[in-house]
Amino acid sequence: MYVFFYCDIMDSSIKFTINSLSKIIGGTIKGTDSLDDMKLIKEFNGVFNILSDAKKGDIIIRHWIDEKGIQLAYQKGVLAIITEDIRGTALDVAESFHFPVIVVDKIEIANAFALKYTLGQFGADSKKIVVSGTNGKSTTSHLIYHILKSSGFNAFTNTDSKSEYNTLIDPMASKLISDNYDVTNPYEYIVIEVSEVQGWLNKLMKNHAYLMSEAVDPDVAVVTNISLDHIGLVNSIDEVFNETSGLARGINNGFLVLNLDDENVKSMAKFADDKNKNVKTFYFSFFDNELIKNTNIDSNNNSNSSNNTEKYNEKEYYKSIIDLNALLFYSSEKKGIIYKNELVLELDDFPLKSKHFIQNILAAFSVCVCLKIPIESINKGIKSYKPLKRRFSTIHLNPLIIDDFAHNPEGIKATINAVSKLDYNALWIINAIRGSRGLDINSLNANSLVEAILNLYKNEKSNLNLLLTNSVDVVDAVNLVTDDEKNIFLDVLKQNNINFNFYDKLEESLLKVYDESNLNDVILLIGAQGMDPAESVLKKIIDKN
Repeated sequence: MYVFFYCDIMDSSIKFTINSLSKIIGGTIKGTDSLDDMKLIKEFNGVFNILSDAKKGDIIIRHWIDEKGIQLAYQKGVLAIITEDIRGTALDVAESFHFPVIVVDKIEIANAFALKYTLGQFGADSKKIVVSGTNGKSTTSHLIYHILKSSGFNAFTNTDSKSEYNTLIDPMASKLISDNYDVTNPYEYIVIEVSEVQGWLNKLMKNHAYLMSEAVDPDVAVVTNISLDHIGLVNSIDEVFNETSGLARGINNGFLVLNLDDENVKSMAKFADDKNKNVKTFYFSFFDNELIKNTNIDSNNNSNSSNNTEKYNEKEYYKSIIDLNALLFYSSEKKGIIYKNELVLELDDFPLKSKHFIQNILAAFSVCVCLKIPIESINKGIKSYKPLKRRFSTIHLNPLIIDDFAHNPEGIKATINAVSKLDYNALWIINAIRGSRGLDINSLNANSLVEAILNLYKNEKSNLNLLLTNSVDVVDAVNLVTDDEKNIFLDVLKQNNINFNFYDKLEESLLKVYDESNLNDVILLIGAQGMDPAESVLKKIIDKN
């Protein structure tokens, strides 16, 4: 558990020194030993920035810095650099310029401080929301943001289509908040997407979600789900829980919104019961009679015999386990979202109708209820929502091409299951293997792909064409698929007698499908970095033909 000493530094009228800043973030000052450099930072403009965008009066936070970085920062008028790794002759150059470099043990501590300071400067009066979970956090964050914006509020989110700004590796969230600040129209709501597990160069940044939650001090925190991802940084559900639960541990006031259907997430309610906190728990759920009809709970909330196989009354089921006033759920029977025993939004009004997207809607809707946004405003926002790129996005019609950022085991199964419900003559799946992420995650992804395909066969959806790619023509050096990663993925499919075609290049796989698919087929593109450029590559193919 990390302890911060923010004290008076959050007061915008207080100026701090290089020395006091260094102490707060647990750093050591290099580059100068003169007391003159411990003076008040009168020139500090309140912005923690990245080196490429630095301006005069900024403080730079960068994971590593070399002599070229020091020289560039000095030329730009940067006041100081905070780094974890000072390389080459950087220290000599800093000393020659009499330029302060604060070296820290954990860069995430500096970035957490920068986020807290920035929110104090540019969002002190705003309501703050943090969102985390293995799947759905980007869509949930973006949907909350859209609902607030469509309701007429000035809102901010750090969510982008590639989920690159949800970490404490660099100060991007802090930078974006300060860059987009308008003194004439201050933020009313700030929505921060938080990576549930984070690391750098295969080193786990422990307590990442806790650090971000503590720094934001949210009014509402929501956890979507927990499943295995980031293999190598974490290797068990217990480890994922320990990291993700930091979001729940870090909130001290307001609402903790949890997915009732995920037992690990549901158990985080215990963190809201701390006597020193003022946190209320709110739940969302996807009611499924087929899953709970054998729950052995009768209408009087007593245990029942195991032969109870009748369809269960939704209200009675939830009443037996939770306060209905702190619950919002989707009813498959009533085809819509239920809150306080009323149908508040019908399925026909959902922008997408897959189960995992409905769960994102439930999470966002719950947060907005906790924020006391009127139901009609929430509905307006959901109805007008346009999903982020690569979130079950339709990028072509006839044939229907769906692009999804399914990059971990649960995401792969959920996406293929959603596509299976569509009408099609044949289904084409192009899966980009994850590069430089290790053998474990690729083995798990391959097994999830097998499970989803076998489920298609079980449901008599046998007209399937599977293509795999290394995407060597579009990925950079840090995302190249190793031979071992490729082999373990392909071996899992071979062992389960799954037919596939393999292509080194993404363009080759897309061209194959373009040439051989028919207008009534469905094409599903899944994967992370190796599939990110697929839409633009496909456009070039179509334009040529």
